[in-house]
Amino acid sequence: MAILYRYSKVMKKFYVYIMSNMTDTTLYVGITNDLIRRVSEHRTYNAKSFTSRYNCHKLVYFEVFASNSAAIDREKQIKSWSRLRKDLLIDGVNSERLDLIGEIATSGLCPSSQ
Repeated sequence: MAILYRYSKVMKKFYVYIMSNMTDTTLYVGITNDLIRRVSEHRTYNAKSFTSRYNCHKLVYFEVFASNSAAIDREKQIKSWSRLRKDLLIDGVNSERLDLIGEIATSGLCPSSQ
C-alpha cells in the first residue's frame, strides 16, 4: 500500500477547469497541471488576460486527468459546447456556483496543496 501511495504522488495530474465572474455571466475554460497555482495566476489581474478583463476569478468546476492529451481533448470538447451545455455541466456538481478553490487546497488533489 505504501508503494502505491508514493507512486501516486509522483504521477502527474492534469486539470480542465472553468472560471466564472462573480455574477456568473462569463465563463473561461482552461487546462493546467497545477490548479491552485493557475487559479492564483488568474487572480493577479493581468490587464491583458481574458480572466482579468472579465473578472473571472471564481473556480466553479474542474476535472482531473492522468494524461495531458486526455485533458487537452476534454478542454477542446467543453470549449466547443454552447453556454447552456457548460452551465448544465457546472450545475451538475456546483449548482450554487461556489468558489471551489478552498476545497481543492485542503483536499490534496493538487501538487501545491501537498
